[in-house]
Amino acid sequence: MLIGRLLLLIAITFAEIALSGAHAQTPGSAPDSGVQITWEVRNRFRLFRENRDFELHVDAMAGRSVLSAEDALEIQSDGRGWARNAVGRLCIDMAGRVNNPCIRDGVKENYLTPTDHPVTARLTGPVPVGSVCSWSFAADDEQPAQTTLDCNESINLRVRYGKTTTATVDIASGDAPPQHMVEQIAVRDILIAGLGDSIGSGEGNPDRPVALADDGFCFRSYLDGSLGQYYRPSRANFKGGRACEAVDTTNAALQGWLRLGAQWFNAACHRSLYSYQTQAALALAVQYTHIAVTYLPLACSGATVDEGLLGSQRAKECLFTKTSMNCEGTVNAQVSELATALSAAQQRQPSRQLDLIFLSVGANDIDFSGLVANVIVDSARERSLFQRIGMIGSLDNSRAMLARDLPRSFQKLRTALKPLVGNDLSRVVFVSYGNPAMLDNAPCPGGPAGFDIHPAFNADPARLADTANFVQSEFLPQIKNLALCTGGVLCGAGDAMSFVDQHQAAFRQHGFCARGPADPSFDQECFLPNGGSFTKDIVAAASTPMTCNQSASSFRSYLPRARWIRDANDSYFAAMTYPLATRSSNQPSDIHDATWGILSAVYGGAIHPTAEGQAAMADAALPVVTSILGLGSNVAPVNSEPIAPLAPQPQ
Repeated sequence: MLIGRLLLLIAITFAEIALSGAHAQTPGSAPDSGVQITWEVRNRFRLFRENRDFELHVDAMAGRSVLSAEDALEIQSDGRGWARNAVGRLCIDMAGRVNNPCIRDGVKENYLTPTDHPVTARLTGPVPVGSVCSWSFAADDEQPAQTTLDCNESINLRVRYGKTTTATVDIASGDAPPQHMVEQIAVRDILIAGLGDSIGSGEGNPDRPVALADDGFCFRSYLDGSLGQYYRPSRANFKGGRACEAVDTTNAALQGWLRLGAQWFNAACHRSLYSYQTQAALALAVQYTHIAVTYLPLACSGATVDEGLLGSQRAKECLFTKTSMNCEGTVNAQVSELATALSAAQQRQPSRQLDLIFLSVGANDIDFSGLVANVIVDSARERSLFQRIGMIGSLDNSRAMLARDLPRSFQKLRTALKPLVGNDLSRVVFVSYGNPAMLDNAPCPGGPAGFDIHPAFNADPARLADTANFVQSEFLPQIKNLALCTGGVLCGAGDAMSFVDQHQAAFRQHGFCARGPADPSFDQECFLPNGGSFTKDIVAAASTPMTCNQSASSFRSYLPRARWIRDANDSYFAAMTYPLATRSSNQPSDIHDATWGILSAVYGGAIHPTAEGQAAMADAALPVVTSILGLGSNVAPVNSEPIAPLAPQPQ
């Protein structure tokens, strides 16, 4: 009898212990064991069709800022850039059209209105070796999906968007008491649009830079005879005539040349994956594992408020495919494109809302490109010609446009954007410009360094100082007033945008004239500060256009540099653009024409941020974005210490 009572007491005691353990557990974890359910969204930057492109950035950003990750990827790719591989694997085609459906990792998805998301669930903590897990996943109105596998294995599934999926797991491990855990899985899909001008599009940073040949290509200048000829590096694999006398104005010759140009994920707008808008949206997806980011890039190089955001604009370049060339030359208004996309999404998914807009605009509205031309076009003949056709601006005209025209246009833009963000313009994140011509908080000294790609270029010190001071003391403060409704700018309720300018202090140390001992060897040896980078003798230059001992093909667009601004040499060596955005009367058919010589040196992104500069802007924007979206700061801390380099990226 005594033995029987003891056995009963022991059984009751074990039962109480087991029940106590079961009732003490909280959803998702087993407190006594330290084991818990964790989950994350796979390939959660939905612009990427393939998870390998996303995981590259997950690895690069581990403990790093966006800028540090960009530097690591630049070194890993040997300066060729990470985007050259990803650009052909996006959910938006090169004409700017959203692919619907988009096949992401082998599954058809509606890009703007996803119905489900890929998720990986696993146990973390001291998972018992050899334990077996019985998993169950079910949304509110679904039959549970069940599977059994080793507890050290992760499980991939797709969960319904807009629904909460309950994940349960029962852990069996030998003689140990069973464990039961529950976790709620709910993916938040964030819809972000990017609007604006060349700073928003990523101008200056083609996804695949132009491939350069080591021999020379002849351009004419506006001088007569042989004095009006000069050679610069050619495009690799060009089979046509490289001498100025080899005139061929046929479409075949022009197309053959243009097909060898730099590649952008949208050629008409020079949209680049390196833009701060793309990099900030991507970083958001990397840092927060329970969200997905649906990103709609619409910013377009050359855009103003009236021509670009509220109205159509001329395209930048032709769109080439393997079989055709499209030179229609018109890009739809960005705001109407966004409104149309949002309306179509809400017809499929009425609850779909636009969470955030990135915006940078205003420089083209005050003719900033004209101010740049005024600074760098130094030859009397070219200055006279460009003044006659309106390509050289003046500070007086820019001041008048800043005081009169831009505020009127900005008010129209504010009115057009409000309905897209629920009448709350704080969800529009205006990221301001960095002053491109500063070093050690003073204007760059000027001179030919970085601008000797064209014989007529020289950054005049006086005009440069006046322009840099205008940007710093007049343009940037007025842009801030317009965005924040300060400084006498009259606005209504909810009209103030969120504003980002924390990066401007760093840019004042990284203008186009910045040079450093860690700059790429090509830059140090071949881009000479005295303007002697290129061979002047046209006979020698035809085969050897550079004066240094390195070949032009050794230039790398994507290596860390002290300057965060592309100079004219960078622009030619990275993009060498033959633009369509100029008036048709200024578009010569002969590819050796003097006009192409000038345009190819500046229209690929001169005086625009490098990928590093864009990354610094993304870093500045992220705290504002996470605050607006209510994501908090529960992400891995950024490590400012040196980190081991990444493994080499496949070429």
